[in-house]
Amino acid sequence: MMTEVTMTMSNLHPGFILIAVGLIALFVPKSLRRPVLAAGPLLGLGAVLTLAPGTNATLPFINGITLHYLHVDALSWIFALIFCMMAAIGGIYACHNSNRMEAFCSMTYAGSALGVTLAQDWLTLIFFSELMAATSLFLIWCKKTPASRQAGYRYLLVHMFGGNLLLAGIFLKVSAGDYLVMPLAQGPWDTAFWLICLGISINAAVVPLHAWLVDAYPEGTVTGSVFLSSFTTKVAVYCLIRIFAGTDFLIWFGVLMALYGACYAIMENDMRRLLSYHIVSQVGFMVAGVGLGTAMALNGATAHAFSHILYKSLLFMCAGAIIYATGIRKINQLGGLAKKMPFTFWCFVIAALSISGVPLFNGFISKSITISAAAAAHYGSVELLLQLAGVGTFLSIALKMIYFIFLAPDNGVVIKREVPKNMYVAMGIGATLCVLYGVYPELLYRYLPFTMEPYHPFTVDHITQSIEMLGMAMLPFMMYLPKMEPHTALSLDTDWFYRKPFAGIVTGLSYLCCAVSRALGNTWEVLYEKSMELSHNPMEFLDAKPLRNSPKYNPENYRTSIADPIMITLTILFCSLCYFMAII
Repeated sequence: MMTEVTMTMSNLHPGFILIAVGLIALFVPKSLRRPVLAAGPLLGLGAVLTLAPGTNATLPFINGITLHYLHVDALSWIFALIFCMMAAIGGIYACHNSNRMEAFCSMTYAGSALGVTLAQDWLTLIFFSELMAATSLFLIWCKKTPASRQAGYRYLLVHMFGGNLLLAGIFLKVSAGDYLVMPLAQGPWDTAFWLICLGISINAAVVPLHAWLVDAYPEGTVTGSVFLSSFTTKVAVYCLIRIFAGTDFLIWFGVLMALYGACYAIMENDMRRLLSYHIVSQVGFMVAGVGLGTAMALNGATAHAFSHILYKSLLFMCAGAIIYATGIRKINQLGGLAKKMPFTFWCFVIAALSISGVPLFNGFISKSITISAAAAAHYGSVELLLQLAGVGTFLSIALKMIYFIFLAPDNGVVIKREVPKNMYVAMGIGATLCVLYGVYPELLYRYLPFTMEPYHPFTVDHITQSIEMLGMAMLPFMMYLPKMEPHTALSLDTDWFYRKPFAGIVTGLSYLCCAVSRALGNTWEVLYEKSMELSHNPMEFLDAKPLRNSPKYNPENYRTSIADPIMITLTILFCSLCYFMAII
């Protein structure tokens, strides 16, 4: 039963707390910003832990509309929990940062993600969704490089497009009197359905609408990319579970994402770009689970989103530590870092084994639920293809990145500056949680939102199947190791099909506008000069020979013919006479 409540200490909105933390970090001096970012998000985490399922806080709005800005059920609570946990870890990782705007935007971004998660009405959802897009943009622009500015503008254009699609669909729903967020999978599949689905799919980086992610996230700041990797796509997964659970065509889009991202990651050389492709791949498992729509599959999508935030943020934190220390992003320019950065190495190994689904790490206890759900729903091909995507993940991260970054011969990489201790603390917390949930999956399973039969990940079949799949990846990697070194060539993606034509259209329109501007300017100049000439001698307009070249008016050398004014006078008199005769 839903209970109407007023805001008290026991039901504070955790998103508002994080936004307040961001505002405080924006104005306080640097000496105070560190404890604010490190400890402030813990207040939001505490607020989540005190929220009771069934809480529904409202706020009156215009035209009799009520905003349900704080709605707590099992699904929204578990997503709110992991978002606050990530905000706390990210706050610790970034607390050394002196950039006020980045501190504000990172916390407001996390708070907006909580705003979407806890919203029960469409208007609150779209408000916080747009706030997420705006604040995340500055986590890219705060890097202040030409590449980050360009990527940020493209990111802005894509999210403006997706946000407007979502807004248009919501307007159709609200105008029809449907104010509350509700499942749409059962139909009708009308215009609002498709607009909302497309808008959320862009945020979820559903292939082929995914290229904004791998374009923008690698260009973010070292600390900002950790937040970027954790929120936008997982908020979209939450919305898909809430609104589109059981929409069967999402199964195949999820499978495509899982395979597509894994394949492109194998070819990639930039560390954070490779990890971004694996966001696409791992979110594919969640989207496939949403499409399956069974309680087991939806729990799998929820659990995998929870696990993914932990291990993916850890991977980005490790990559950020390497970039911070060495200034190098390319994998083939690194090597031998296991000895130079041992703590980062072991944290990366834990994250890599987690994302690969190795037993006793958190990726295994979540990814296997979705795969088992596909088998239980008699989608054997989906089960097989998701397993193959897992092979690609192990090959590109656990093998390729660990070897060429940490274990390969040293390329003479120099540690230019020491990694701040707070970054190590955040990585240590993330690594601990990846292992903790992997060893004790019941810590997560007890909070899964949908009722299903007890699931046991550590069965002989699951473990054997996982080891076999990982062995399939290790064998070719060892056989073709010299061929596995990342290349420096550019990998074209689906964004080419709109970036190039769009750039051509913008360039063409720019040339056209410039040409029209010049033509109008020249025309105005000619008209101005002619009017000035005419103003010197108005009677020249009445000259019987207007085409001849005559000098400017000078009463000493030029007089117009007297026939012209006499002819005009006679014409007017004749017309007046005819008029008066007609009216008599």
